[in-house]
Amino acid sequence: MGLTMKAAVMHAPREIRMEERPRPSAAPGELLVKVRHVGICGSDMHFLKDGRLGNWVVDAPLILGHESAGEVVELGAGVRGFAVGDTVALEPGVPCGACRNCMTGHYNLCPEMSFMAIPHERDGVFCEYVSHPAKMCFKLPANVGTLEGGLCEPLSVGLYAVEKSGARLGQSAVIFGSGCIGLVTLLVLKAVGVVDVTVVDVVQKRLDKALELGARRVIRGDWEDAVAALMATGGCDVVFDAAGSPVTALQATRVVAPNGVVVMVGMAADPVIGLDVGTLAAREARLETIFRYRNHYPTAIRAVESGVIPLKNIVSHVFPFEQIAESILFNMDNPNEVVKGVISFAD
Repeated sequence: MGLTMKAAVMHAPREIRMEERPRPSAAPGELLVKVRHVGICGSDMHFLKDGRLGNWVVDAPLILGHESAGEVVELGAGVRGFAVGDTVALEPGVPCGACRNCMTGHYNLCPEMSFMAIPHERDGVFCEYVSHPAKMCFKLPANVGTLEGGLCEPLSVGLYAVEKSGARLGQSAVIFGSGCIGLVTLLVLKAVGVVDVTVVDVVQKRLDKALELGARRVIRGDWEDAVAALMATGGCDVVFDAAGSPVTALQATRVVAPNGVVVMVGMAADPVIGLDVGTLAAREARLETIFRYRNHYPTAIRAVESGVIPLKNIVSHVFPFEQIAESILFNMDNPNEVVKGVISFAD
């Protein structure tokens, strides 16, 4: 009998079972990685709560988790530039590399993308070991731990969102939603010199974290009219909807300043939502969208290494892998308590 590993497998909404699975090996061009840390993403909780996310439906057992980093334990044939013992962050999507989108640099839009923890694409990393193409693995410097390495995945989303916005020194910004994506977007804005940042949410603990990370002000969206408050000062040059709700999408398109930009970052459960296009047009504001990220992992790692992005400060809870089922359910059922949860694997 071959080597086995423990894996947390989703079988149905709110049902995760710890199972023994065959331990993978490193195929040619791959690394075998012992997983050390995995962030709990909103998509994991959507799948576990509803059994679906948008058009993706969990109709067979699925290992969730895609924000990961760990230690290299085996190199597949032909792999260069890595050694056993290296710590690496794993970019979870594996594109085909040959289609038009891949060849023009837009590999995040590859129609053959195989992304971790997506039904019918590939299993995720709520498991002890994972084999992954070396080309989608990135070595971590000595001063960047695997907790931060795993969180380079959401940080890459924030980097792409701010890049798409063109945000620059002296501008004002607002972020709707202060979950993980909203908070990393805040960190990136601060790093590029945008200091006048407002964060809007309805969860006080997340707003407190936004203030801790450098937001100039916060607005409780269920206590105050965010649109009126922001428009009282002329609106914001750069607007990010990191919540992905019909309410925030509409608000985002109403608070943008003339010649500003709105970036839709969060993924709404329902793909059809209302926007105030009339206001956008009257103010000659741009509307931008992003889908995941592309080529951002090296920048994310350098930003954390340099100290410009204090990434680990967004984490509020670290849960042991042995208690993963209860931990994810706690994370899902207590949104007022958990800002960002991470799963930690013992040696």
